[in-house]
Amino acid sequence: MRREAENSKSKIAQRDSSPLTPHASLVVKHLGCVDYLATWHAMRDFTLHRTADTRDEMWIVQHPAVYTLGVATRSEHLPRIDNGIPVVKTDRGGQITYHGPGQLVVYLMLDMQRRKITVRPLVRLMENAVIDLLAEYAVAANSRADAPGVYVGDAKVAALGLRIRNGRCYHGLALNIDMDLKPFDAIDPCGYPSLSVTQARALGIADSVDVVADKLTGYLQGRLGAH
Repeated sequence: MRREAENSKSKIAQRDSSPLTPHASLVVKHLGCVDYLATWHAMRDFTLHRTADTRDEMWIVQHPAVYTLGVATRSEHLPRIDNGIPVVKTDRGGQITYHGPGQLVVYLMLDMQRRKITVRPLVRLMENAVIDLLAEYAVAANSRADAPGVYVGDAKVAALGLRIRNGRCYHGLALNIDMDLKPFDAIDPCGYPSLSVTQARALGIADSVDVVADKLTGYLQGRLGAH
């Protein structure tokens, strides 16, 4: 498994042929459906080895089915059944969540010191970009001060989690678009028992993951550029 992850990580790091969209000091990469573990290791390595001149990057991906555990995950929040979905312990903030095909994941590798932004404002910026996106589809969404993420009514539609090292961040956000939500039933999403989850398709949004990705990228770029 480790060798497969290293090979996948190398492929991710070498995907310079992926569409690149420069936006000021930000490069956007569309990487497709990629292994979670390899992607995590690749963005961690990018952050560890970047210099003061390295451009910030945004990676747009989907993942095969996987549960990921944040540093705050407790044992009682682990999957209650063995459904064959792998579980990966990561270094991001937050607790347990699920990733799978049909979910849009956006990873932000930013030099926060250079951008003069701290964690809380960055989290709010990410949440507000998702809220702006959903408003374009006439869906009213909100964030919560006590539980990071984006909600429509009582249901969570987007989860967030970051890791900060030496003033630079990685990890990011996951927005449910058109996916199988059943794996969420086996966990307490983000550590909250009985938390409902929803997705864009259930909210009347028919656009594909790729279309929504382009729109969300624009909102994130706009808010980062305006900061």
